[in-house]
Amino acid sequence: MSTTPTTENIFKLLSEIPDPEIPVINIIELGILRDVKQEGDQCTVVITPTYSGCPAMKVIEDDIRIKLKEIGIDNVKVDLVYTPAWTTDWISDEAKEKLRAYGIAPPEHSSIDKSLLTGKPRHLRCPQCKSENVTMISQFGSTACKALYRCNDCKEPFDYFKCI
Repeated sequence: MSTTPTTENIFKLLSEIPDPEIPVINIIELGILRDVKQEGDQCTVVITPTYSGCPAMKVIEDDIRIKLKEIGIDNVKVDLVYTPAWTTDWISDEAKEKLRAYGIAPPEHSSIDKSLLTGKPRHLRCPQCKSENVTMISQFGSTACKALYRCNDCKEPFDYFKCI
């Protein structure tokens, strides 16, 4: 590429990277892409894992490097930052709707809401039939950041993206 891409161009390009575990949302919508910094020929991309030890982070790092190489940026540094800790508050509203359409109940409230301690988040709805008549099957769903529920009306199991 003959000209240096702007930070805005890089963010737009990185928005094409889906979350490996939930491919209907990208790393910006999920809120893990925190910053892009350019200094000379180096591009530093700052990401925050959804939780420490998240197995998807290596795939995301590789995808970032591949995407930036496509536009001629070879000197890429990916910084994983853990402070501040990622929170479901960083998931965009658009991404929450995409999760719901995909069959995952998105977090409905702020991460500071302690309703999870009661075993059921307030206003949790089945993403299939929208019923609030749901039961937790397991504290852990298909990934550690989700819980497994079943709708008592339509009988379908579904993941709930836990508030963190």
